[in-house]
Amino acid sequence: MTQMVNMHDAKSRLSSLIASVENGEEVIIARAGTPVAKIVSYAEPAHPDRFGSLKDIVPYISLDAWERSDRDMEDVWKLRGENL
Repeated sequence: MTQMVNMHDAKSRLSSLIASVENGEEVIIARAGTPVAKIVSYAEPAHPDRFGSLKDIVPYISLDAWERSDRDMEDVWKLRGENL
């Protein structure tokens, strides 16, 4: 359910509005009858955007395997270039 409150009401009833949001409601704050903001429940991002966030999702590749992969790709591109 969504409820709309004016700015003055929102300032004096903030705690109860937050409680409503915690119970699953959305609160629209209006200025002179025009909606200007919405209070909704906060949810943590599924995967934080930070260094190391893909740990245990992307498999570890050793340096040797990485270098072999590079050499294999160089060989593929050299062959393709010669056959064109």
